[in-house]
Amino acid sequence: MHDPRRFLDFPSLLNARDLGGYPTQDGSETRWGSLVRADDLVQLTPEGVRALAAFGVTTVLDLRWPEETELNPSPVARGPSHIGYRHISLLAPTLEEWDALRKPCEKEMWKCMVLEQTRSELKQVLMAIAAAPSGPLLFHCVAGKDRTGLVAALMLTLADVVPEAIAYDYAVSAHCLREGYLQRFPERDPEEILEALRCPEEGVHNMLGYLESHGGARGYLEDLGLADDEIAHLRARLRG
Repeated sequence: MHDPRRFLDFPSLLNARDLGGYPTQDGSETRWGSLVRADDLVQLTPEGVRALAAFGVTTVLDLRWPEETELNPSPVARGPSHIGYRHISLLAPTLEEWDALRKPCEKEMWKCMVLEQTRSELKQVLMAIAAAPSGPLLFHCVAGKDRTGLVAALMLTLADVVPEAIAYDYAVSAHCLREGYLQRFPERDPEEILEALRCPEEGVHNMLGYLESHGGARGYLEDLGLADDEIAHLRARLRG
């Protein structure tokens, strides 16, 4: 399942990859060059911004909290005019609200908790993806593993990607981030860093079970209030 084409070189990002090429349950595969997931674009060097533009990215969707975007503004928000920028906080409108809203849970159940607790914000994110121009769309948070990983897993599920591939896409973030984060935070306990980066495949399988209990990905999106044409546009992102 490892395909070097999937991992993108946008200096100095650690966790950027194309969601194309994943196997689907009908024997096909997801579209290349349509959806890209990444870590925080504030890390991009000028060369990285040029690489992003050269890849053809037309839309960037920033999933961070306002507190994070104010502290570290996106280079795209003030950069190339041909790249559209949207900011929609996925985990509640603010960090303070999320701290009050979230429920303690193991990492293996985190995705299920978010699907239950952030329905309004998730609807806004998905509507933005559905309404975006047809060119490559990049979405990201900070590490690009949990908030970004949830949206990626939901999009891959809607595209009928096989469960093992969805779980792989989530789990591989820990590998992508490992060396960079160990170097970035030398004063911290390495074991704490590795635990913070852990992306258990079981979290995806639990998420798939949650979605199945809500009529599958399509049924869950209908419950969120997405229209049929919006769901069709979302699926077309990875299936054409």
